[in-house]
Amino acid sequence: MYTALAQLSSRSCPFLNGPRHKDLAAVSSGLRRCPFLRQVHTLATQSPRSSPVLSTKSTHSEPAKPARVAEQVVRQKMSEIVSEGRYRVFVDIERKAGHYPEAIRHSKQHVKDVTVWCNNDYLGMGQHPRVIKAIANTAMTIGAGAGGTRNISGTSHLHSRLEKELASIHDKEASLVFSSGYVANEAALAALGSSLPGCEFYSDSMNHASLIAGIRNSRAKKFIFEHNNFEHLDQLMREKGDPDAPKIVVFESVYSMDGDIAPISKICDVADKHGAMTFIDEVHAVGLYGSKGGGVCDRDNLSHRVTFVSGTLGKAFGCFGGYIASSSLMIDFVRSCAPGFIFTTALPPCMVAGAIESVCVLKESDRLRAEHQERAAFLKRLLAEANIPVVHSESHIVPVMVWDPVKCKQACDILLDHYGIYVQPINYPTVPRGMERLRLTPTPLHSDEKMYALRDALAQVWELLDIRRE
Repeated sequence: MYTALAQLSSRSCPFLNGPRHKDLAAVSSGLRRCPFLRQVHTLATQSPRSSPVLSTKSTHSEPAKPARVAEQVVRQKMSEIVSEGRYRVFVDIERKAGHYPEAIRHSKQHVKDVTVWCNNDYLGMGQHPRVIKAIANTAMTIGAGAGGTRNISGTSHLHSRLEKELASIHDKEASLVFSSGYVANEAALAALGSSLPGCEFYSDSMNHASLIAGIRNSRAKKFIFEHNNFEHLDQLMREKGDPDAPKIVVFESVYSMDGDIAPISKICDVADKHGAMTFIDEVHAVGLYGSKGGGVCDRDNLSHRVTFVSGTLGKAFGCFGGYIASSSLMIDFVRSCAPGFIFTTALPPCMVAGAIESVCVLKESDRLRAEHQERAAFLKRLLAEANIPVVHSESHIVPVMVWDPVKCKQACDILLDHYGIYVQPINYPTVPRGMERLRLTPTPLHSDEKMYALRDALAQVWELLDIRRE
């Protein structure tokens, strides 16, 4: 078995390359010298009693096969996640069109009504009659899926219309639709960073995982500036950057966990000073801010200051997909060079039709945006008056701090099982360890009555679990 493992590992392991070892002792020595295989060897030769991931049925000391060892490592990692109180459980719910935020929860024990307080359908557009009608009519007329990538029969007239509408709300020449906001960020940044010679990224320390993944996958040089600290950004670009290298400053408008808003104008000033492009993620702002629903840049008349805007169709617009908007040249480049766009099946035309209708509804009126801001502000005041540790911010995000992963999960379980209130625990790696929280998302459809019920339930759970209040 050692010989088989040595042959498998010799393809990539520098310690086992060269002449094949027939001496088991030599192979064992090589395994111990390799950093990865040393761990594998240790696990494989442990007794069942000393390792919780090894099967208790093992009765001999012969090490497990590599595939089995990998399974054991994964099992150990999962055990650690569970023991740390951050194992994620999917709550099976069925939303009710026309009755949001009401939903039906399906569990092994029962089926019961719940009120949803953690969905990112911020304005309830996922159940808007015009959106649903557009989706249904298009499915009946065109069918379900696109049937191909955008380059191979997957581009319908609806896709082209949607991209024109999205470019319009951001005052850009063009836009490009992706399968999700995550993919839009990752694919665009990876394509830019890997194609621009000597490209340097300057990334906010609190950026979303999709932005981080795009930068990492580009393999371009990167610098991390302190959260929302445009002075630190300026210092990094002045002291660390190559003045002749292409540069991209990557940041978000609304940060979804704390709800703070970036100093966009100041960051753009620094970028302009150093000749850098800007890439702003408006995922938690599109539809919610600005006269056209174009996000914070739209609200503050800053759309012309940023090079790229990324957004989502799956939150305030209530549909599915993501996108970027920029100049025609930049969009054409990403369209031609980003594998995450080129090799992915196009969005279903029916969902594209729904997105078009949602974007148009939110361009026509500010009413839902105004109601949404009022609801968020009302809930923050209500929780603060009850001494619930709500984080105050200038955005619509309502974080309630727990600071403990186990109590965070317990609180959510009690709220769901005993009060019919569905809130999802937010824990590592979404937030740093010790910063666990509930993240509430009030909508224009959450009534005063529901907010008072939430406040009372939280107060009782905080008392029951002895959760700190500051």
